[in-house]
Amino acid sequence: MNIYWDSFKTFFKIGIFTLGGGYAMIPLIEEEVVNKHRWVSKEEMLDLIAIAQSCPGVFAINIAIFIGYKLRKERGAIATAAGTALPSFLIILMIALFFHQFQDNRFVAAMFRGIRPAVVALIAVPTFNLAKRAELSKWTLWIPIVSALVIWLMGVSPIWVIIAVGVGGYLYGIYGSGINGRGAI
Repeated sequence: MNIYWDSFKTFFKIGIFTLGGGYAMIPLIEEEVVNKHRWVSKEEMLDLIAIAQSCPGVFAINIAIFIGYKLRKERGAIATAAGTALPSFLIILMIALFFHQFQDNRFVAAMFRGIRPAVVALIAVPTFNLAKRAELSKWTLWIPIVSALVIWLMGVSPIWVIIAVGVGGYLYGIYGSGINGRGAI
């Protein structure tokens, strides 16, 4: 068994069969990496998703790099990142070569209009699954709700929200974990 080839093939398959970007890949990555190959545990996957979201760059590549690095350090990271990026690169290359020939085609335009709602669902399902696994309680449920509202209604950059929540979590971990005996403020 060649782990480099296996991880490349796994992430290539994930990359080629996923529409909607990195978040839409989460169910496929979880199925392959956690359930099928058992390269990471469910808890590790949740942590890797959180880290990949907070790092600059493309989410799908970030998570692939983290999983590959966990498997086989730098070479594993290169194999998984290449597997993730190559399908998109090839598809975009093909579209760029032939786009001018079908850009005004009614069938193609209708197909893209039909794909859009499905992509929303592909992003929503992993979001709800992540929320369940994050073990939100009545004490922590306000964090994602307020974060989403601040981004959506006030137009605050998600970067500032991530920084604020990270600093808040750090301070809570140092000073607030013993308040009320439950760790709740």
